[in-house]
Amino acid sequence: MRINIVTIFPDFFRTPLETSIPGRAREAGHVEYRVIDLRDYTHDRHRTVDDMIYGGGAGMVMKPEPFFEAVEDLEPAGPVVLLSPRGKVFAHRDAVRFSLEEELTLLCGHYKDVDQRVADHLATEEISLGDFVLSGGEIPALAVTDAVVRLLPGALGDHDSASSDSFYEGALLSPPSYTRPAVYREHEVPEVLRSGDHARIAEWQRAAAERVTRERRPDLFRKAVESGEAEEEETASTRLHDGGETG
Repeated sequence: MRINIVTIFPDFFRTPLETSIPGRAREAGHVEYRVIDLRDYTHDRHRTVDDMIYGGGAGMVMKPEPFFEAVEDLEPAGPVVLLSPRGKVFAHRDAVRFSLEEELTLLCGHYKDVDQRVADHLATEEISLGDFVLSGGEIPALAVTDAVVRLLPGALGDHDSASSDSFYEGALLSPPSYTRPAVYREHEVPEVLRSGDHARIAEWQRAAAERVTRERRPDLFRKAVESGEAEEEETASTRLHDGGETG
């Protein structure tokens, strides 16, 4: 896969894309990164990428010309995504969808906004990380890249590491995880997880996933109940208690 990132801060990506899973995936040949400096597509001595807002108002808006010229030069084969607070919220299903493409292009905005013609006539979609505003699209671009790359075949040494993550399948969050020591500062690992009884462990994990989702993401829990993926609160709570939750 090839991931193109168009930004006015190319140095921002150097270390993150060389680190951890994104770096190992590139070294193994699973992904190629191309980080494009948007200012290379300006035509004035100040390398200007922004201008004042039509109609007045505070802040500066990124000009359309550099974005169009950069993407035309790239000739991307896959989605062209503008990172924007107005975009739909990025979800696991989007990471899966992007990971199946041969190429993904991410456009990083900055300043007050990006000229709407970039969204309307250049980008194929707009993506947001959530209901908050960041200084620019660089952090969202890194988040999307990491979420996509870890799904590429071979990027993770163990596929089960990804398949047990939150959101991988269905609506439930992943259950809590524990490791040694079994007791730390009087806090114990749940007995059932040390029992060696794989059926009981699976049942506990399922109930724990339901509990965590119900408490922290009731919207996801309602969807899980409606789809039959989760049980009502009373049943799940009973199973979790019977499973031996401690600590």
